[in-house]
Amino acid sequence: MEFSETEGRRLFRWHGLSALPLTPMSKTKKKWPWAVGAVAVVAVAGAAGTGVVAQRELGELNHAPAYSMELPEPLPVEPAAGEPVDEAKVKEELGAQAANPQFGKLHVRVSNGTTGATVFEQAAGDPLQPASATKMLTAAAALYTLEPDATLKTDVVRKGDAVTIKAAGDVWLTPKDVDELAEKVGDASAVYIDTSIWPEETQMPGWDPLDIDGGFVAPMEPAMISGARLNGEPSGDVPRSHTPALDVAQTLADKVGAQTVGFGPAPEDGEVVASVESPPLTERMREMVKESDNVMAEAIGREVARKRGGTSPQATLDTLTEHGFDISGVTLADSSGLSRFDLIPPRLLDDIMLRATSTDELRDLLPTLAIAGGDGTLYDRYGDLDGKGWVRAKTGTLTGTSALVGTVTSEVGNVYTFAMISNDSDILTARRLMDEFTSTLRQY
Repeated sequence: MEFSETEGRRLFRWHGLSALPLTPMSKTKKKWPWAVGAVAVVAVAGAAGTGVVAQRELGELNHAPAYSMELPEPLPVEPAAGEPVDEAKVKEELGAQAANPQFGKLHVRVSNGTTGATVFEQAAGDPLQPASATKMLTAAAALYTLEPDATLKTDVVRKGDAVTIKAAGDVWLTPKDVDELAEKVGDASAVYIDTSIWPEETQMPGWDPLDIDGGFVAPMEPAMISGARLNGEPSGDVPRSHTPALDVAQTLADKVGAQTVGFGPAPEDGEVVASVESPPLTERMREMVKESDNVMAEAIGREVARKRGGTSPQATLDTLTEHGFDISGVTLADSSGLSRFDLIPPRLLDDIMLRATSTDELRDLLPTLAIAGGDGTLYDRYGDLDGKGWVRAKTGTLTGTSALVGTVTSEVGNVYTFAMISNDSDILTARRLMDEFTSTLRQY
């Protein structure tokens, strides 16, 4: 039995078997609607995943309902420096925790989110397998490249009695969207789908084909209904289709009476007879980060690449480099962190969080993070620890890998950023230790 992706969930792989689930921003750039006034800083202040998945994290265990808390009083848009702390004491306490052998190989950096000063670090410049902490790079590149209200428009082109779906990268299509297309298309004898917009491979290096049946990813084709989830499931890590784009075409064909279904280029001289649009990027990215959805992350990574004119995930690295980030030591094989070939030093992840807390460039990244004990992939973590409700973070989970990247505001008003990656460790143990480590920062 192994552990693997995706975030905040316990995953089981039975070898040889397939099983079902157990249960700088420019001045003219548009403002993201979730970050108005002090809301972005409230996010810092503590507003309250290969194989078969157990519902959420540990399906065989009971847990309390998701934690909720009243919002604290808003902090100023630019947080104050907080109170002075005994830096030597902080380093000593964090160092003692980081030295725990149960962490396996732990690389970490903690910074003052206001001043940028390093509070504690351990091999922070050396890369480790990051799992879904990789999504932080994808999200940052999206914020730099795309508009908050950007949507993906899927057209249906008619020529004669045949229609072609011109896929645009929308993996968020719903059954209602297909119904809407069918109503506008009317009758047709054939339905084709054009997937040429994505030149990247459908399976990225380092992915396990079993992840499709496990519900953690699908072959990356630029049109999917509900992320290619089977049996009409709208969300969650449930088994996914091996032919997502063809499924879209078949679903439309069934509704318009077409007998022929397949792939094909959209005719240049055809007439656009129907269109649907995805949700805006604000909604899509928030779900991608909070719930750590691999399909969504790969789609957004390719959306960034199309905007830049390159391919994913190289486009993400190019974007970060152009905005002054040091990507030395980074290896990206995908945009989601599902690949076993991904390598990222905690330094870069913490640099992204510092940029988010101390400038406006990436501040809109903060509300996408899960709240400790409250929602997303952290909804059932932290228990009674001091960090509950105050830590906001992106998680990362693969076999032997745990990661946590985010922010925490201390009891005396200091804002800290952190990036932790543990390799060669027990997942549940590493998670508990990370929760305790970040909760320690609440004291200072």
